[in-house]
Amino acid sequence: MATSADYIDYVMDLLFEIRVELRFRKMFGEYCIYANDKPVMLVCDNTVFIKMLPCIEPLMQEASTGMPYQGAKTHYIADVEDRELMKKIIPILEQNTPLPKPKTRKKKEDRID
Repeated sequence: MATSADYIDYVMDLLFEIRVELRFRKMFGEYCIYANDKPVMLVCDNTVFIKMLPCIEPLMQEASTGMPYQGAKTHYIADVEDRELMKKIIPILEQNTPLPKPKTRKKKEDRID
């Protein structure tokens, strides 16, 4: 089951107060949430997942865990309704997540037919 547009809108509304520029991007029916252009959360099957990083471990001790998709590593399952927790976690994630590497375009090789 893919994440619904209503659910991602709901999540973004809950995160509106956070003092970081947030945006989302649809990917394969699911979503990635970016903080200042850094990927910090996945939203899959109407569930918000956060990568298990040591920098947020003390804050996420009570969180459930799961896999956002088959073959993925285990992630924390975020309680996005806990606004105080999200206000603490997202800036930490943003600081500790590198910007994605720019995609390099494949060069067209000369074809000999």
